[in-house]
Amino acid sequence: MTRKKLVVQKYGGSSLSSTDQISNIAEKIISKTKQGYMVVVVVSAMGDSTDNLISLASQVNSNANSITREMDILLSTGELVSSTLMTLSLIAKNKKAISLSGVQAGIMTDSVHGSARISDININRIQEELNKDSIVVVAGFQGLNNLGDVTTLGRGGSDTTAVALAVALNAERCEIYTDVEGIYTTDPRITKKARKLDEISFEEMLEMASLGAKMNPRSIELGLVYNMPVYVASSFSIEQGTLIHRSSNMEIRKAVTGIAVDKNVAKITVKGVMDQPGIAAELLKPLSDEGISIDVIVQNTSSDGTTDFTYTVSESNLERAVSLMGSLDGINYKNIESGIDLAKLSIVGTGMENSPGYASKMFSVLSSLNVNIDMITTSEIRITTIINKNDIEKSVVALHDAFELEAP
Repeated sequence: MTRKKLVVQKYGGSSLSSTDQISNIAEKIISKTKQGYMVVVVVSAMGDSTDNLISLASQVNSNANSITREMDILLSTGELVSSTLMTLSLIAKNKKAISLSGVQAGIMTDSVHGSARISDININRIQEELNKDSIVVVAGFQGLNNLGDVTTLGRGGSDTTAVALAVALNAERCEIYTDVEGIYTTDPRITKKARKLDEISFEEMLEMASLGAKMNPRSIELGLVYNMPVYVASSFSIEQGTLIHRSSNMEIRKAVTGIAVDKNVAKITVKGVMDQPGIAAELLKPLSDEGISIDVIVQNTSSDGTTDFTYTVSESNLERAVSLMGSLDGINYKNIESGIDLAKLSIVGTGMENSPGYASKMFSVLSSLNVNIDMITTSEIRITTIINKNDIEKSVVALHDAFELEAP
């Protein structure tokens, strides 16, 4: 007997914001089974339910967000509601289905509440249910640590759940269904010339996702490491989406694939720190211990043996980061400055790796618009600038035209 093909599908909260939408998604899932697939479905919490749970928690305890163990238990319930409602809808349509929490699905994590990482997946229970010809609906975003406590994977964690399950189950691919029709050359809300990509490499998508594009970077990293193709499409249309996979185009490819934008950016400058080995590690360790990610870093050495150390964080983490910097022990500095109303603007493309001139072209375009560049960082396939948030729209439009991204 020929083994059926397996696919893992993930549906985001915007796809599940009402019972009518849940019923519509159930029909999409059933149509996949009619194509001869076994299907594992990963769901996010319905609509704004996660935000609503956070709001409820803050109403009973103003410090609720710092009580991470309890918040993880609370927030994990949103996905449980989605998974059970989806399963009930599938059963109502005469399909065998079962819902599983992250724990029941065998998802094990480390112990970092609020941003846990998956350490292992025991697929036995899922495999048993698939062997019974059931559709398995898994609550995303959650798992269990070695202390027996529920953990959550952070914002967008259901994408990570889906790709991890696809890898563990050796699925044909992972399909992510959301409220956009795929991956675009840039944010289509900024320019109508933004073009949907039929395909994009893991490396390019990882850069785009880490720079603010609408995908979870951890899920793309998993896909890259385990070579698991990820297909991104809309829950609300039948239009072709974008396949994220290992590129086979060798050196024949467009140099710049897309423009990524992140408006959730703030910067912190610690001025007058002694320029000595290990100072950067000492400055950043408190942020690491608190799970605050830093991005662009610039260090300028002055003639008097001190340095100004500047880095960016998400604007939502600015207050916590400044507070941590203010409580540094044993580090002498003149003062701490912070800045908001900033944005990260990046051009991304594997074709830039061995092709000169793209940085100067980008900077020339920004200069012609009288846009001041606050900070610059690069990788082999990315050039990132920090600019004023108010300059983003005109900069994206001009760069999109300059690099002719509307052309296939």
